[in-house]
Amino acid sequence: MAAESWQTAEVPGPRKALVITKPEVVFAMVKKAKRPILVVGHEAVDIDLGKEKLIDYTIRLAKTGHVPVVATAHIVGEFIKRGFPPAAWMPAVDITNRLQDPEWKGLDGKGPYDVALFTGLPYYMQWILFSTLKHFALNLKTISLDRFYQPHATWSFPNMSVKDWNENLEVMLSKLGGK
Repeated sequence: MAAESWQTAEVPGPRKALVITKPEVVFAMVKKAKRPILVVGHEAVDIDLGKEKLIDYTIRLAKTGHVPVVATAHIVGEFIKRGFPPAAWMPAVDITNRLQDPEWKGLDGKGPYDVALFTGLPYYMQWILFSTLKHFALNLKTISLDRFYQPHATWSFPNMSVKDWNENLEVMLSKLGGK
């Protein structure tokens, strides 16, 4: 299935993200990963999935125990208000720089991450972050969990409605054992 960038003036190059046609793909990637990580941006506080905000979904995802969360920008306070301290807080550019560093031993000192999931960051920022990781973090697979196609990620959802996006996220969460 081919997908087009949501930001149409940008040209990603010949290598584009594989389209997530079924949320089970993300489940399989996370389960197979030795060291996954989830990066959550400030827009997660404002994005409404219908029944909850994106930040609440990411907390439920993190509580499955499969993936630690890095909060970016000012949302660490929002996580704490909801009773969930993230594994770390750092700017999005900083975590991206660390993810591309093969010498970085991760948040817990146990080694580099092999899968990085991103959500809640502005589209144009993710575009640049994924481009950086695509070119400089060759052993890292990246997954965009947002509802707009990110061609520089390894895997990305196609452009979709909030309803379809929410349904995909819920299927992925249920497969990981979340509520």
